[in-house]
Amino acid sequence: MNTLIAIVGRPNVGKSTLFNRLTRSRAALVDDQPGVTRDRLYASGEWEGKGFTLVDTGGFDDSEQEPLLEGVRNQVVKAIEEADRILFMVDGRNGLMPGDETIADVLRRSRKTVFMAVNKVDGSELQPLAAEFYRLGFDRVYPVSAAHGYGLAALMDALTEDLEETQKEEAPDDLTKVVIVGRPNVGKSSLINRIVGSERLLVSELPGTTRDSIDIYFTLRGRNYVLIDTAGIRRKGKVKEKIEKFSVIKALQSLDRCHVAVVLIDASEGVTDQDAHICGYAFERGRGVILAMNKWDLVKQDPEKKKRLADTLDRQMTFLSFAPRLHVSALTGEKMKALFEKINLLHGQLFRRVDTSVVNKALTEIVGKNPPPKMGPGRLKFFYATQTGVMPPSFAIFVNRPDLVHFTYERYLLNQFRENLGMQEVPIRLRFKKK
Repeated sequence: MNTLIAIVGRPNVGKSTLFNRLTRSRAALVDDQPGVTRDRLYASGEWEGKGFTLVDTGGFDDSEQEPLLEGVRNQVVKAIEEADRILFMVDGRNGLMPGDETIADVLRRSRKTVFMAVNKVDGSELQPLAAEFYRLGFDRVYPVSAAHGYGLAALMDALTEDLEETQKEEAPDDLTKVVIVGRPNVGKSSLINRIVGSERLLVSELPGTTRDSIDIYFTLRGRNYVLIDTAGIRRKGKVKEKIEKFSVIKALQSLDRCHVAVVLIDASEGVTDQDAHICGYAFERGRGVILAMNKWDLVKQDPEKKKRLADTLDRQMTFLSFAPRLHVSALTGEKMKALFEKINLLHGQLFRRVDTSVVNKALTEIVGKNPPPKMGPGRLKFFYATQTGVMPPSFAIFVNRPDLVHFTYERYLLNQFRENLGMQEVPIRLRFKKK
């Protein structure tokens, strides 16, 4: 297993900037506003052929006792506990701060190997800025610039000196990618913590707690998964802060790289227009969608509320009438097994390939059962069909006049193709081509 290196430090000292540079990614959100990172963010890195796993953490701030900041501190402490070595980052421009001394005390008690990076030293003329940080008692002090790369070679040479060269681990071919999306504060992080069995993600009653999109790899009953936790997606008109806009963009980008989207809906609040919009984002991208009613433990004893919820779902989600619905509870763990059964089912349907002869037999039966209506001069004729892709399953249907395919008949074909070809619970695509 790769050596685990945790980057820790006060808020806004440049931890996420360094994380992105060392992992050659933009996985961590970066902004001048302090406190952007809150959860632990993991990514693989490599230096001179030596592999390691880097952990970005939230800023450790012990000066305030807000519940959210306390949660961030707990995440940092957990990162320190599980790390093999620590990259302690300080701000050379601001000089030694009381918060640095607090973190240094925590690190000394951890008895972990600590490397100190004095950041924002953009050239050799600024190296004296690192001198006062030796007062913290750490021998390995390196002046660096996370933004420009100055001094990083010396730091990384020391940090990886005794690591063995490793071969890059490839993601498993059978990896099922599942994104958890929804409005703010519907329980996305709580659901993932329930699934993986630990407080892996920061959970708070305050909306907007999650900002980055967090990937968590795990294996369940012999199958490999990556769960992607995302920031809550609010209506565009309500998104004011720049950092929240970036968080929403990353959440939507997560839909582009997933197979199945679990759209979490707060059953206690009911279905909103924004829930339907989020489902629409997933549907447009051809992803499998599971409508998961979270906090079911709060409504399952209320028949009136249950009926109202079902009626609203039917009305708001007509375009996803085929998508499975589940009543779950991140608090009690209700229907967690059923959730993964559905995830596996949708993954199988999304990647199903059907022989051309079977597709054509289905087309003949479907059209024979309900021929297309006559529209103006000429008549729509179907010749043959073939599957052209997966994720989502896509089919080309060759006809004499593509312009004569009415949208209602196309909807009929979509529903019948899903039913006849074993793709009942996923979106499919039909493309009509002139023969």
